This record gives sequence, C-alpha cells and structure tokens, in this order.
Amino acid sequence: MSPTVTANADLDTAVAEARGAYVAARPKSKALHEEAAKVLPGGNTRTVLFYEPFPTVMERGAGARLWDVEGHEYLDLLGEFTAGIYGHSDPTIRAAIDGALDNGVNLASHGANEPKLARLLLERFPSLERVRFTNSGTEANLMALALATAFTGRRQVMVFAGGYHGGVLTFGGGTGGKVNVPHDIVLAPYNDAETSVRMIREAGDKLAAVLVEPMLGSGGCIPGEAAFLQALRATTRETGALLILDEVMTSRLGPGGRQAALGVVPDLTTLGKYIGGGMSVGAFGGRADIMDLFDPRRPDALPHAGTFNNNVLTMAAGVAGLSKVFTPEVSLALNARGDRLRERLNALGEARGAAFQATGLGSLLTLHPMRGPIRTPADAAKADSRLRDLLFFELMARGYYLARRGMIALSLPVTDAELDGLVEAVGDILDTHRTLFTA
Repeated sequence: MSPTVTANADLDTAVAEARGAYVAARPKSKALHEEAAKVLPGGNTRTVLFYEPFPTVMERGAGARLWDVEGHEYLDLLGEFTAGIYGHSDPTIRAAIDGALDNGVNLASHGANEPKLARLLLERFPSLERVRFTNSGTEANLMALALATAFTGRRQVMVFAGGYHGGVLTFGGGTGGKVNVPHDIVLAPYNDAETSVRMIREAGDKLAAVLVEPMLGSGGCIPGEAAFLQALRATTRETGALLILDEVMTSRLGPGGRQAALGVVPDLTTLGKYIGGGMSVGAFGGRADIMDLFDPRRPDALPHAGTFNNNVLTMAAGVAGLSKVFTPEVSLALNARGDRLRERLNALGEARGAAFQATGLGSLLTLHPMRGPIRTPADAAKADSRLRDLLFFELMARGYYLARRGMIALSLPVTDAELDGLVEAVGDILDTHRTLFTA
C-alpha cells in the first residue's frame, strides 16, 4: 500500500481521496462487512471497532504485526486498546496457555494460579490489600461501585465528563450514555479541582464514591493533573466517600500504576486489559475492611458471581505475563520509549507550525490534529474531525494500524526502528498536506 492523496488538495477533497483509496484497496474487507451486516447490527459486535466506510478485517497477527484479509501488512499500534501489551505471539504467554489447556479448560473449582496472580497485583499496586477477579474492566467498575454503595450506605456516584469506565459506564460528550446503568450520577468537570471539591462537599453524606481515571483513555489520553487527583483524595477522605481509581488502562504506565507515580492511594482500584496476559480479565481491589465484605464466611457477605472470573487460561497467562514478561523493569523501559515517541511527534508539529500534537503518558498516546493546550475532552473536541480522518487513512495506507480516533498503545514487540518509521510517516503526511495542517 502507498498514499495516493493529492498534495495541496482542499481538505474535503483530500479526505475523499484518502477514503476512496482505502475502499479500493480492501474489496475483501468490504464484502465481509456486507455479509456480517446480514447477521450482526451494522456488521459489528464491538462498537469501538467500527468506522466508516467499513472496518478493515484482520486475518492474523504475529509479534507487533498484523495482516488483513487482503494480505496488507501493518505495524499494530493499537495494541488492543492497551490490552495487547504482549503482542500477538509471546512464547512465554503461549506456553502458559498451552499448559492450562493441557490440564482441562473449566474445572469449576479454585485453582492454584488465582492467589499467585492476586499476590503479583498486591505487590505492584499500593492500594491493594485484597483483590477479586472479573471478566472485564467494565465488570470491575460495576462491582467496585456496587461495593462502594453497600459499604457507605449512600447512593450517589461522582464521575467526570469524558470518562469511560466500560460499555455501560460511559460519559463522553459530557453526558451519560443511553445504555448506562442507572446510578445516581453526579457529573463533574475533569481536571477542575476547585469545582470538583465544591461538588463533593455539596453532596456530603449522599456521595458514596468518586470514580476517576488518572488519565482519560477513551477521552483522548488526557492526563489527570496531580493537584486535581490529590484534591479528590483529600476531599473524599474528608466527607467519607470512597475514591475509586479506574486504572484499567493506566496501570500499565508504571510498575505501580499512576497511583504509585502520583502518591495518590485510593480506597479501591479497578484493573483489566493486560493483567490477564491477553485473555479476558478484570479485577477490583483495595482496603481489606471494604473488600472483606465479599468474604463468603461472613454472615453478611455480599455475593460476587461469575462463571469465568477465575478461568484457567486468564489465571495462567496473567501469572506468566506479570512474573516473567512485563516485569517492573520492562514497564519502566516501555513507558520511557513511549515518552520519547510522544516528544518526537510533538517536535514534528512544532517544527512545522502544524495543527498537530500528541497527548498521553508513557506507552499510551493520542494524536490530535489541533493546536493549543488539551486539558479536557472539550479542548480535544475542537480538532477538525476531517483532519483526524485524513491522518487515520494516510497512516493506514502507509501500513500503520491505530484507532480511528488517533489512539496508540505500544506493545512490547514494537522496535525502535519501527517507531522511527512511524515518525517519518507522520512527518511525510504533515509535509504532503502542509497547507491543510497549517491553515
């Protein structure tokens, strides 16, 4: 594949040409999408993976590479939206999964790997004294909120505009999603410590919990400022509400997640994505006095069911991944590489005076075709969506697979030479369409 968009075309024409080249190069993906639409709504069963005119259908992956049904090869920069930190074929993870399969798929019993994985998590994250497993980050957040309301006897939950805590806990656009679970929600502005503190105090003894991402993931890789998160910690402690840090994505940003880096120790933490070695997983944990409400030996124990909470594949892959592959030292190295990449991409935009920048922390970043500071989702929304589309289609044409919204999650197999190629490709796009990105 190669870019086929005319340099110096007007923006609408450039996007149309890029879109047309995308369609022309993927007749098999188009046909498969049309067939899928006959049995799946919109040909889709996971909304985030859909984009117009139709999504590329991937056939296989190895290391940090993907191949679509047409045979086109891509550098996988999406990393399964942060879950794919190990790439597609890590031999240590594969051996652990094969070993688990050899011993039987579902045993309907306790397994030896559950406490091993739990111990690995407790050793890494400062807030964890007890932990329980789920099948996804969505479930982890649902259970953490249920626990917070049961523990406090309160009903209100504070979340933040642009936050995403799962398919039924999404707050993009400053509103709640139509399929959200019906919590009594208090919606606050992200990175606004003064307003958030005032709202927590006004809620008083009605507020059960504050649920917050230390960096907005789906909201554009917008880091939570230290003063903002520290203010949430201090004020929730003052009013008796629980602070829940959603580290489903951000836990990979350091050996102890963002909570360790910032010195903000929440009452509860939610985890997911990569901690299961690439298998379906979620986890929630925190203070022993709160989590022990789930101890089934108690007469007042809360129930927590889930057929696959402790499935043998996830437990085995998770233990192998955290103990042998994604060690604390490896975590530091991967995130340092991500910081360097983000700095290089920002230098490209600055050198050209272009409407282009990258936000994020460590190995997670999002490309934004705009100038000016980005502290909130409202800031990010000022970008021209046509420029965002142009970036996406042009990078796909050059063999780089990322989220349509511009999100990148680096995996361990990605090499420095491959990242050099990405920087060169972005620079070429900015140069080819200089008039569009500097208008």
